[in-house]
Amino acid sequence: MASPARPSPLPLPDTAAGREGLETLLARPAEAVVGLDFDGTLAPIVADPDRAGAHPDAVPALAQLAPLVRSVAVITGRPAEKAVLLGGFADEPGLGHLTVLGHYGAQRWDAATGQLHTPETPPGLAAARAELPAVLADAGDPPGLWTEDKGQAFAVHTRRAEDPEGAFATLRGPLAALAERHGLHLEPGRLVLEIRPRGIDKGVALIHYVQETDARAVLYAGDDLGDLAAYDAVDRLRGEGVPGLLVCSGDEVPELASRADLVVPGPGQVAALLAALAETIRRTRCGPAGPVVSRPVPPAGPGTSAGAAGP
Repeated sequence: MASPARPSPLPLPDTAAGREGLETLLARPAEAVVGLDFDGTLAPIVADPDRAGAHPDAVPALAQLAPLVRSVAVITGRPAEKAVLLGGFADEPGLGHLTVLGHYGAQRWDAATGQLHTPETPPGLAAARAELPAVLADAGDPPGLWTEDKGQAFAVHTRRAEDPEGAFATLRGPLAALAERHGLHLEPGRLVLEIRPRGIDKGVALIHYVQETDARAVLYAGDDLGDLAAYDAVDRLRGEGVPGLLVCSGDEVPELASRADLVVPGPGQVAALLAALAETIRRTRCGPAGPVVSRPVPPAGPGTSAGAAGP
């Protein structure tokens, strides 16, 4: 395991609800769940999803934080075992409190046991997968498409197409119709269109996990449209008296960034945030002084943001 970098100051959320969530997490970390998306949050977005390894600072930061909280849950649309492999989570000291919820919670891997629980393949998925080549051909089969079979879902990536945005727009309607014909759901993301079973999303997974662990505070960090359901879940939990903090990794998806309590530039800064949380919890335990927080300094370069665009 790489040596963790010195933690940055803990940034202050822009919203009152976010500050309450952060304060509760710091005051009672053993009652808190930290939920994290994988791609774009712990791992940089890359053209080939099979090469999307976790940011170098991510696992060291998780190893610092996980023993201090009730649980860390990585919630991803990927197969759980794939996220474990790419993240380097298996047999990592300090990650005993880590759970990976793959396929939006339909699949589960627990670091404490190393056990993987996989459901049966959903009805309709095999038929939709078999029909996919004809649907792509009818849509002109834009050059450069890449199809990812996730077992419990499949996705069409347009990032490597000659015209990524154009291919995405062209395929969205036909793939939505394909999903509808087979009783499935189409989930659009950042230059990816995923077909999966209905009634399964990151919000459902997060709610169930918080209830299972009887957590009394929750943090969720994500970067894409698929994370909106988890944001909705945190809003619901707040309404039920469970304080929460919403973090957005990057500002490329306005629908997410505008709802976040805190926006950080990307996976490197998500890892820095996790490390700063761990350091602040340890420091608070060792002395009477309260947590030290500050607004993050935006990094150099265009297209980055360190402050939320929330209300």
